[in-house]
Amino acid sequence: MRYRTLGRTGIEVSTHCLGTMMFQDGFNSDHDDCVRIIHAALDQGVNFLDTADMYGQGESEEIVGKALRGRRDDVVLATKVHFPMGEGRNRGGNSRRWILTAVEDSLRRLDTDWIDLYQIHLPDHTTDIEETLSVLTDLVTQGKIRTFGCSNFQAEEIVEAHHVSERRALGRFRTAQPPYSVLARGIEASLLPVAERYGMGVLVWSPLAFGFLTGRIRKGTPVDMKSGRAAIRPGFFDPALAENAAKLDAVEQLVELAESIGRTLPELAVAFTVAHPAVTSAIIGPRTMEQLEALLKGAALTLDDAVLDRIDEIVRPGVNLYNPAASFPPRSLTDASLRRRPLAERSAA
Repeated sequence: MRYRTLGRTGIEVSTHCLGTMMFQDGFNSDHDDCVRIIHAALDQGVNFLDTADMYGQGESEEIVGKALRGRRDDVVLATKVHFPMGEGRNRGGNSRRWILTAVEDSLRRLDTDWIDLYQIHLPDHTTDIEETLSVLTDLVTQGKIRTFGCSNFQAEEIVEAHHVSERRALGRFRTAQPPYSVLARGIEASLLPVAERYGMGVLVWSPLAFGFLTGRIRKGTPVDMKSGRAAIRPGFFDPALAENAAKLDAVEQLVELAESIGRTLPELAVAFTVAHPAVTSAIIGPRTMEQLEALLKGAALTLDDAVLDRIDEIVRPGVNLYNPAASFPPRSLTDASLRRRPLAERSAA
C-alpha cells in the first residue's frame, strides 16, 4: 500500500481509505464480521478509516471503536458531523452548540480520546462559517481532534471558509471530501484545483459511482428498483432516464477497456481516482470481506497515459454524467426565493 501526506498536515495516510458506511443495520449489521473486515484492511496496509456519526445513528462508529481497541495508535481515524442525531431541535447542523455535543458522543462511541480528522459533513447555511471554524479550532486546541476538514462543500464555499480563517486567525479546513469517479468528473474543473491551491488533502467518496462501476449493472440487464440502493435513490438507477442511459453506455466502454488490460472494472475505477495529483486517498466502502479483497487486489494498478487518454475519450474531463450530490443540492438551487425576484420587480420595465 502506498502512503501520501494528507495535504499539509504532515499525517501520512494510505491511498485507499476504508469507508464504513456499510457497517450498520440494513447493510452489514454483523458487528463481528465488520470488525474482521476492518482488521483485514489494516493487516493489508490500510491505515486510514472514515466514518460518520449519522451512519446507522452511531452504529458504524461503535463498530469502528470495537475494531480499533489495541490498534488505535496506528490508525488515522476520520469521522463527520452535521446530520440530525435523534429527535428534537438543535441536534444537528454546524453550530457550536451541536458540534460540542456531537464530538463528545463520537469520542464515546469510537472509544478513543481523540479524532485525527473531524469533518463537517455538509454546509449549513443557517450557521455562520466563522462559528463553525471557531469551535473546530477550539477542539484542536483542546486536543480532542487533531485537524479538521469539510465534506460535500462547493469550491466557492471552501474559498470563503479559507478567507474567514485568514481574517479571523482561525484554523482552516485541511481536507475536502467530495464525490469523484470516472462517471462524475465535475470536481476536476474547480474543486480539485482549489484544493491544490490551498494545500488541502482530498479523500474522494463513491469511486464506484453508486455501484455503476462494480460491473454488476450493465446495459440490457434488468435493475431491481425495489431493493438496495435503487430503492433508496431510484433516480440514479432507472434505465429509462437519459442520464442513466449515458452511464450505461460509458460502462460498456469502460468494461472493454478494463478487460483489455487484464483488470476488472472496479480496479480500473478506483485506480483512476487516485491517479489525479490532487487526490490523496479514495474511500472504498465494502460490505463484505470478498468486496474488500477484490478492491484491495487492484491497489498496485498503475494506469498509463494511453489508458487515461481512453478514459478521457469515454467521459470528458470535468464532465458529470450524473450529479453524485443530487441528494443534497446547494441551497441556491433548492430555495426558489434565491432565484426569483419579488413578482413586482421581475420585469425589465
